Amino acid sequence: MAFELKQNLKLTQQLIMTPQLQQAIKLLQLSRLELVDMIQQEIEENPLLEEVTSEDNSEDKIDNEVENLDVAGREEIKVVERTEEITGEGDGKEDFDWNNYLEDYGPVGVKYDRERDEAFSWDNLLTVKPSLTDHLMWQLKLARFTENETKIGEQIIGNLDYNGYLIATTEEIALQAEVDVLFVDGVLRRIQDFDPPGIAARDIKECLLIQARIFGITCPLIEAIIAVHMKDLEIKNYANIARKLKTPLEDVLQAVVLISNMDPKPGSRYQEETISTIVPDVFVFKTGGEYKILLNDDGLPRLRISNFYRDIMSGQKPNLNTDTGKKYVKERMQSAAWLIKSIQQRHRTVYKVADSILKFQKDFFDEGIQFLKPLVLRDVADDVEMHESTISRVVTNKYMHTPRGIFELKYFFSSGIHKTNGDTLASKSVREEIKKIIGVEDPKKPYSDSDIVSSLEKAGISIARRTVAKYREMMGILPSSKRKKYF
Repeated sequence: MAFELKQNLKLTQQLIMTPQLQQAIKLLQLSRLELVDMIQQEIEENPLLEEVTSEDNSEDKIDNEVENLDVAGREEIKVVERTEEITGEGDGKEDFDWNNYLEDYGPVGVKYDRERDEAFSWDNLLTVKPSLTDHLMWQLKLARFTENETKIGEQIIGNLDYNGYLIATTEEIALQAEVDVLFVDGVLRRIQDFDPPGIAARDIKECLLIQARIFGITCPLIEAIIAVHMKDLEIKNYANIARKLKTPLEDVLQAVVLISNMDPKPGSRYQEETISTIVPDVFVFKTGGEYKILLNDDGLPRLRISNFYRDIMSGQKPNLNTDTGKKYVKERMQSAAWLIKSIQQRHRTVYKVADSILKFQKDFFDEGIQFLKPLVLRDVADDVEMHESTISRVVTNKYMHTPRGIFELKYFFSSGIHKTNGDTLASKSVREEIKKIIGVEDPKKPYSDSDIVSSLEKAGISIARRTVAKYREMMGILPSSKRKKYF
């Protein structure tokens, strides 16, 4: 066997993603909050990045800083214009006589001196809503429990879910505390007398029976319905309950009224309320009969290259002494420039996609959701001359504020359904039409899915019954058997 060396020339094509392109793609799919966090992190890690303050808000300087950088792949950068708000503030001096105002227009008999009297503290009015655990532990401390009973009570309260149900068995609690099961059962029965009624139950039947006992309801019919006929009660099959219990239907309906006033989730009222605030990325408003698009850059840090390092790179200040220092500054300078360009490119792309959506869905902005048209990613991609994957990244986790409300950009994309007259209608518009039909139905005679199909056909919309059922389930609407009201 002989070994020999040869040289071969091969020509191939490869698609290589540069670091700048990778960064631009990463920024494009970030939500607004994620973008702010990412910019703050870059500012902390890169000493060449600075945030533009309100005192130094010259856009021309930002343009010049980026354009003067000696970075490969320089392209024209267009900074999104910012509108300055007129605050109406004066020179910062207080020229209004608040003392005279309070004396003239304040409450009768109350005289307020800003210099001598101490201002009222709002801290004294702050309060925290107690949690379910806090509320039960407060009652446990007030109850006449022994030390061992208190320990078991704490174990029981600690094993309640957010609806107030006991998720651990008494055997498990007894084994953990090394006590008898009957002892745990006795403590549990006393805790089940706590407020809110029905707390510490092990299932919904026990929860409702506890509430019936606390409310003083001693009707055997109600106890029988809860204990034996919960399945029929859930599907509102009251006639079957009356037949099995050999009781008039009127009596069953009266019992159901009392049961419906009970709370199947007694602990849910103590859940912490969370308020989610959506900050739109794009504003669409109508002026002079035309729609305008404004990118929301409020709260986004505006970046520039540090003047100190920029002077070093331009030669206005002495250069760094070591090659390592020069290399580090050059790399950080290149990274900072790429980040600034990527953010600006992200703004331009979001604006183009929003403008394209506005063009395709103008009827929605004018008339409402009933006029939402079918739209797919390919339509917008062809319009803005970008790839579908790019459009998908743009519309993810980004919101648009419109005269019709705040919508995620994904909301404007949906498949189409053909009408009998040849037109197409967005599936979201069909769901809205179904919601309207159900909204005007007789609660005692709700529309079935077949009835909804017939109503839609009268409006020129032809879809199958199973499609109606699918849309109804997507909107969280119960079937007709569970929507029916008997009283």
